[in-house]
Amino acid sequence: MLLDRFLLASRGFERHLRAVPPDGWNAPTPCPEWDVRALVNHMTRGNLNYVGLLRGAGREEFLALRDEDALGADPVAAFTGSVRACAAAFAEEGALDRVVDYPLGKLTGRRALAVRTTDSVVHTWDLARALGARETLDPDLVAWIDEDYDAIFAGLALNSRVFAEPPPAAPGASRQDRLLTRFGRDPRRAG
Repeated sequence: MLLDRFLLASRGFERHLRAVPPDGWNAPTPCPEWDVRALVNHMTRGNLNYVGLLRGAGREEFLALRDEDALGADPVAAFTGSVRACAAAFAEEGALDRVVDYPLGKLTGRRALAVRTTDSVVHTWDLARALGARETLDPDLVAWIDEDYDAIFAGLALNSRVFAEPPPAAPGASRQDRLLTRFGRDPRRAG
């Protein structure tokens, strides 16, 4: 079930990735330090870094490789390949119970996959916003993250480098908007 969520979230990101126009790679994203290419690289490199964690890499290696180019000349192929590699690594026997040295704290593979899936969902919205595309996220993924947020992130050293200071949620905000606000996004602000 958890691996299915990761694949669903990755397909949502890929759908927007395939729509990036040739002149869209330098477009700004809601992540102030990243343009579209940097965001896609973050997602691709992130998938590969999770594979590394499951193979015994530690937080230092994860952080050292974090911004290294993983896209090359074909960002779509690089991203889809990284999704396959990440899914295969998490599907290996014992992977979900393995303890990994994640940069924000040690956690099981099961929780690492939940964090990766959450990151994929939130960054899908970032990419959609950057492209001016439809920003509606999968409602089942939104509900799962909203309901399991405390369990997913329990004990991790979250700070302003991970999530921007959340803006106040608008009265009557949708579940998706409340979730995005929790991750420092302001869905009310124009893209």
